[in-house]
Amino acid sequence: MQGNPLFSGDWPRGGPRGTPRRPGICYACAMTRSELAHLELLAEIDSLSQSLSRWADSAPAWREAGICGAMVRRLFERTAGVRVRLEAPLVVAILGGTGTGKSALVNAIVGRRLVASGRERPTTERPALVCRPPLVPEMLGIDPASVDLVHEDAAALADLVLIDCPDPDTSESGGEATNLARLRRILPNCDVLLLTATQQKYRSARVAEELAAAAPGARLIFIQTHGDSDEDIRDDWRRVLGADYEPGHIFRVDSLAALENAERGLSPRGEFRKLMDLLTGQLAGAAATRIRRANFLDLVDDTLDLCSQRLSAARPAVERLAAAIDQERQRLGVDLAGRVEAELLSARRIWETRLVGRVASRWGISPFSVVLRVYQGLGGLLSSALLFRVRTPAQLALWGVFEGARSWQKARGRRRADQTAQQALSQCWSEDALRQSSLVLDGYALDAGVQRERKDTAGLATEAVAAGERFAEEATDQLDALVQRVADRHAGWLTRAGYELLFSAMLVFVLIRPAKNYFYDSWLAAAPADVLGLDFYLISAFWLVLWSILLLWRFTLGLRRGLKREIGGLVDQWRSVKPAAGLFAGVEAECREARQFCDDLARLKNEVAQLRQRLDLPDLGRRR
Repeated sequence: MQGNPLFSGDWPRGGPRGTPRRPGICYACAMTRSELAHLELLAEIDSLSQSLSRWADSAPAWREAGICGAMVRRLFERTAGVRVRLEAPLVVAILGGTGTGKSALVNAIVGRRLVASGRERPTTERPALVCRPPLVPEMLGIDPASVDLVHEDAAALADLVLIDCPDPDTSESGGEATNLARLRRILPNCDVLLLTATQQKYRSARVAEELAAAAPGARLIFIQTHGDSDEDIRDDWRRVLGADYEPGHIFRVDSLAALENAERGLSPRGEFRKLMDLLTGQLAGAAATRIRRANFLDLVDDTLDLCSQRLSAARPAVERLAAAIDQERQRLGVDLAGRVEAELLSARRIWETRLVGRVASRWGISPFSVVLRVYQGLGGLLSSALLFRVRTPAQLALWGVFEGARSWQKARGRRRADQTAQQALSQCWSEDALRQSSLVLDGYALDAGVQRERKDTAGLATEAVAAGERFAEEATDQLDALVQRVADRHAGWLTRAGYELLFSAMLVFVLIRPAKNYFYDSWLAAAPADVLGLDFYLISAFWLVLWSILLLWRFTLGLRRGLKREIGGLVDQWRSVKPAAGLFAGVEAECREARQFCDDLARLKNEVAQLRQRLDLPDLGRRR
């Protein structure tokens, strides 16, 4: 392995600067692991970008969601050049007020006088782009017509591009040709901003305004210039910045003295040496890519914060719309439940006869069960005619319970049995009631910014038919169970024994008298008596029927009371949103999508926060 640079004490050409050389260590392996970790991070950021794009495209028909989606798309337009500039040197802009020594700082960093400063050019009007050849502005995504290009093959420019920005606090006119216009065109292409200030200029409102507009998505380095003549204002400056920025370390330098030392071949000293170490060491090489990724994540985080603020402010209106949907469904459900209850109670005769039939079938053949069967047979005629008079869902469900609704529903395969059933289901709610609810929801949807698709009366009637079908099917099962419970309670052996004893006693009494008269009194008695005539049998039959009616009345009275209690409990369950669950499905879906949109935003914010924590960056300032 002799002569192999990978295992020698020297870095191969292009290796990282400032790394100690340790014989016998495979630096290529260490670099590979680092590169793999970096590639993993880049892949996660690319995945985040795709998730952001999908989130923006999934914006529902909600005004605030559309605005947030547009903000994310504009973000991608602004950061479209990030990937193009991944391998380019770090673009560092020097920003500050007039007379703060921006140009002098550029010259001091490069180590020679490249741009005019001080009295030679008291106001910087046109950006000066200082870079090593053969770099050109186009490679950095910068319009070459907007800058003055200065090429210099200096060591400090190996991984840096410096931009001496125009002064933002000078008064001038000219529209697109003003200093501010030039400044605002150049700053979006910068990765790091060096903000220079002096004892007199660190509270400049105009500079602070332009910094606030440019800071999102850019790392910041705060520098107090004129350090040889001004007092140290860094602590007070930190308090001024503290509300809006994390300033990091604030440097205090003397640019002119640093330039003189460089021209004399002396090494940088003091704070300026720390600044040069940061710019040419810590921010060199792969750090530029990390900073650009961090700037992108900062922009994403700021954008998502704005989106979160907008959605949080608008979401209560969406929740009020969702609550209004439930309220209108509740109102319609209560209205339907009340009408169904009245119809069920008005059909008492049909209920009683069918319940009597179920009890009789449980009792088999006995004297009183025969009476019950006769009574049930009379009610069967009414039940058979009920289907032809169906006009409401309650009547349809009632008929289904009494005539084998389960078999009938399977046979029809979830299709309407006939035109009569369709008419019944379409009459769950009146057109006026549906229109009233629709107008109420239109107001809430307008307030929430949800673009509700207006439906005509026919569309609402279709939803009402579907809701009526679901309600009728559910009501049929519940009524079937209700009938079974009432029948079970009144078919017990104790109840049966009481009614059988009372009816059998009357029957025996009616039969013994004519039997005694015929067999004994008219045949075997010493003085034969006349056989009872037809009037006796008519009177006996009358009292037997009357006694049967009395027993039936008492028996059905118990059934009626039990039914009323059960129906009341069942209808209480129907006084909810369930009967009208299918109504206003479109606007309900919009509310659900709006909630999901907000939840997805929270997930994306958490993902961005995790990625930002994983970036290993120098101690640079940033906007809070």
